[in-house]
Amino acid sequence: MNTDDRTAGTPLTDSEADARARQLIAEAYTPTTYRDDSPVPAYGTAEPVAQPGRPPMSQKATDISTLMLSGSVAALSVGGATSLVLYVLGTVSPVTLSIGAGGSVALVLAVGSLLKAAGGAAASLPAEHHHHYNGPVRQTNTTVTTTTSTKAVFARTNVKGGKR
Repeated sequence: MNTDDRTAGTPLTDSEADARARQLIAEAYTPTTYRDDSPVPAYGTAEPVAQPGRPPMSQKATDISTLMLSGSVAALSVGGATSLVLYVLGTVSPVTLSIGAGGSVALVLAVGSLLKAAGGAAASLPAEHHHHYNGPVRQTNTTVTTTTSTKAVFARTNVKGGKR
């Protein structure tokens, strides 16, 4: 039935209204997509296709990527808190603000230096040696400490000292 032939404001008869309602319902429930539920083969000749989400990468790269994402979230929260404090303390002198902002950085650097020194002190302890001999023995112990400076194209090894 074509509704264009009707004049505006003319009510539909019951049979026309019923036919129009059935037409609208049939159009509303017409399937617009199809899903193939047949099982996918385990392997085939098709080339691999990149899937949505993170690109394929090694486990180490994935771990580093996750670490960087976590660090960026932490930096965002610290930066937001610092911005809020600076906004609230807008009338404070610049010297006070620089001391307050630099204090946390100095604290982090000091703690890192302390942990590095503590780790270095534990690693520099001499190893304990026990020697048991039967008969005459001549023992020579030589320690050589070197520093290799590889900051240029050519490397040079400096012997700081030999001890016998």
